[in-house]
Amino acid sequence: MSDRLTSMAVFVKVCELGTFSAAAVTLGLSSQMVGKHIRELETRIGAPLIRRTTRRQHLTDVGQRFYDRCLVVLAEVKAAEAVAEELNASPRGRLRVSAPVGFGACELAPALMHFMERYPEVEIELALTDRFVDLVKENFDAVLRLGPIADSALTVRQIARHEQVLCAAPSYVARKGAPLTHDDLHQHDCLSFVNASGLPYANWVFSKNGIEHAIKVHGRFQVNDGRVLTAAAIAGRGIILQPKAVLREHLQRGTLVSLLDDYVAPSRDMALLFSSARPQPPKMRAFIDFIVAHFPSD
Repeated sequence: MSDRLTSMAVFVKVCELGTFSAAAVTLGLSSQMVGKHIRELETRIGAPLIRRTTRRQHLTDVGQRFYDRCLVVLAEVKAAEAVAEELNASPRGRLRVSAPVGFGACELAPALMHFMERYPEVEIELALTDRFVDLVKENFDAVLRLGPIADSALTVRQIARHEQVLCAAPSYVARKGAPLTHDDLHQHDCLSFVNASGLPYANWVFSKNGIEHAIKVHGRFQVNDGRVLTAAAIAGRGIILQPKAVLREHLQRGTLVSLLDDYVAPSRDMALLFSSARPQPPKMRAFIDFIVAHFPSD
């Protein structure tokens, strides 16, 4: 096939320059080699492509049609080679990424610092919001999303589940006592998260011995930022159910203590969404591989 493409390229150059000798000089070949390429094409096709006289040469009807198709084929080959070169290039350029506030601030942003160290020619614009953004309309390259994913034309890659912890400050436990069962939460001040997309996060679902227990909690304070909820809990204002990503350092320092440890706290799926277009540019391929490896689903 490569010899055939070479012969087609020689034929096109002969058509463009008008003579075998001119094409030979341009291509760095001998006139005899140019003639050989043309004869091999004519033998394969079974028809003459160029009529030659002592004074000039011109394309036959078959030669004209073959010339037109050669232009298309050689252009497609050039485009394919350009794509291959781009895919093998180093990741570079700007990526716009959206992620939930708590996960994005506590887990994703530090990880992206390592990603940019690995790929110094990539820039990241990170938008933190708990609203369900539209990747296409809002011109994001990738979106990390919590919870179930509706039917979508986007590609979805599941990553690590978003585990949560029920906890409160030691001062709150000393004042109000610790809940011993899920039903006890009805008697406590439960600080609630309000999602911009309207999801009912006041419904907490725990499980014990394989049995689920759904609790609709009540509290005087609601906010759409888990970090604010955490600060309120540390101040002894109530019990919170928040991701480990937000609470990890506070639990380690003892400013918050976990509750109902014999129950399994609810967790939510986390997914990476991006365009299903193929092939992906190097910056996106690098980003997808990094996120999937850094937050493995298993």
